[in-house]
Amino acid sequence: MTPERKQKLLQVLQRRQPDLTLIAERVHKPRNLAALLRNADAVGIHQVHTVAPKAGYRYSGTALGSDRWVSTQQHETFAEAAEAVRAQGMKIYAAHLSGRALDYRLVDYTAPCAILFGAEKQGVGEEAQAQADEHIIIPMMGMVSSLNVSTAAGIILVEAQQQRLAAGLYDQPRLSVEEIARCLFEWSNRKLALFCRDRGLAYPPYDGEGELIDAPGWNRRLQQGQVPRQDWSATPLL
Repeated sequence: MTPERKQKLLQVLQRRQPDLTLIAERVHKPRNLAALLRNADAVGIHQVHTVAPKAGYRYSGTALGSDRWVSTQQHETFAEAAEAVRAQGMKIYAAHLSGRALDYRLVDYTAPCAILFGAEKQGVGEEAQAQADEHIIIPMMGMVSSLNVSTAAGIILVEAQQQRLAAGLYDQPRLSVEEIARCLFEWSNRKLALFCRDRGLAYPPYDGEGELIDAPGWNRRLQQGQVPRQDWSATPLL
């Protein structure tokens, strides 16, 4: 990897927003999920949460891997996703038309928050509607009453980005030095990271820039069966 490429990756990580995320509740169309991930990357979201589609639908590897720069935490139910973001102190803003819905520009995106989008046609589920801190809408001036989920997400996320830029939240790194180093390692050594995860092995030692330390020594320990085991199930791959 060239120094210029490494510097680009570092700059991206230094602008990541660990307290801003999306929840895609049963969004099942691969192109929509892929677009949501690209939107997330564009505004510096570090991780997106997905709730599994209903029976009869399944995520494709292409959809979930459409943006390797944003990790995806998959959940079987909305309750699991809500618990995960609440544990990080996040509010939930549901994109949902209701009697209490606010113009999307009137909520505070500088606070830790998860923006929730529902499935195509069905929208946000009843449980999610009830648990959301706020319902938000994009005012519509034409005949149509809603936008494609990825289009709506793009509009709302730009507002979130503008608020966070004004508040200076992109000015200083907000990920820990350990998380930045891990991401740099995974982005720079994709095949090796997948090898370790597939076999439940700890990563080889690396420095603060994700560069391997004593790769030959780690290879010897691997051949001798001396590499420690590690459970990666709770740590999505970047």
